[in-house]
Amino acid sequence: MVAVVLAVAAVGAAALLSLALGSRSVPLGTVVEALAAPDRTSTDHLVVLDLRLPRTVVGLVVGVALGLAGAVMQGLTRNPLADPGLLGVNAGAATAVVLAISVLGVTSPLGYVWFALLGAAAASVVVYGVAATGREGATPVKLTLAGAAVSAMLLSVLTAVLVVDTATFDQFRFWQVGSLSGRDLSVVAAVLPLLVVGVLLALALGPLLDALSLGEDVARGLGQRTRLVRLLGALAVVLLCGTATALAGPIAFVGLAVPHLVRALTGPAHRWLLPLSALVAPVLLLLADVLGRVLARPGELQVGIVTAFLGAPVLVAVVRRRRGAVEL
Repeated sequence: MVAVVLAVAAVGAAALLSLALGSRSVPLGTVVEALAAPDRTSTDHLVVLDLRLPRTVVGLVVGVALGLAGAVMQGLTRNPLADPGLLGVNAGAATAVVLAISVLGVTSPLGYVWFALLGAAAASVVVYGVAATGREGATPVKLTLAGAAVSAMLLSVLTAVLVVDTATFDQFRFWQVGSLSGRDLSVVAAVLPLLVVGVLLALALGPLLDALSLGEDVARGLGQRTRLVRLLGALAVVLLCGTATALAGPIAFVGLAVPHLVRALTGPAHRWLLPLSALVAPVLLLLADVLGRVLARPGELQVGIVTAFLGAPVLVAVVRRRRGAVEL
């Protein structure tokens, strides 16, 4: 319980920093004034309300989704290197966005959202269908291999379109890098119902993931329907990661790193791992966004670049610690 309270406080602090810091610094007192009694004639208030509040809300939503999706994926596949892109979610979303831009002429972030969600869902269905063939069903190893194969196929399609269509590439590259800027609250409102369903489903899977982590035979001995659990887990990941990818583009390493950081503090029990991952991930994402704005003043580094830079050492540390223990 103490960890949850501290995590909530950290989320609030990260949100305030996101509202206050950037190419133009705004005092915390002014931030509070802008939220409590906005003055549309004040430049600082306009910066907080029109520019930083939407990107902070997007960061909170995307962080919750990525943190939960990563924890579910690692529990579902029993693979410590699993991240939300394992089921082909990122590749499916990216391919659908490219096709929407190139074929249908979609140019707005709100339009990207629905095509990204559709692509993420379609790719995940294909991956799960391929992995489920055979007597043993969708085992962790088969999910990993099927996800890698489908992702490679989709990325080849994506690359082929971008090579021959430079106009699409110019639009797509701003989405592909991963960013919290340029999204307004109407985009968040459009996908919020899907996010809520994904969050509730992921949290409800906690006890089932604990049993699944003991192994297939033990889980079945406890009366668990392992195929149904994997199907529901895959659905939760699609809703969560599809929403996050649709809003901000593919953001690397958050879903991988956060569950490991939380697990080091709480242990493997998913009743704590899942909610704390949902709280810690927005803190990491917002702080990375603030860092990108502060380091590159008066411009900014996109948050996807910063999280990749910060997350790479975490991946190396996990591989070194688990060397010889991870079976792919």
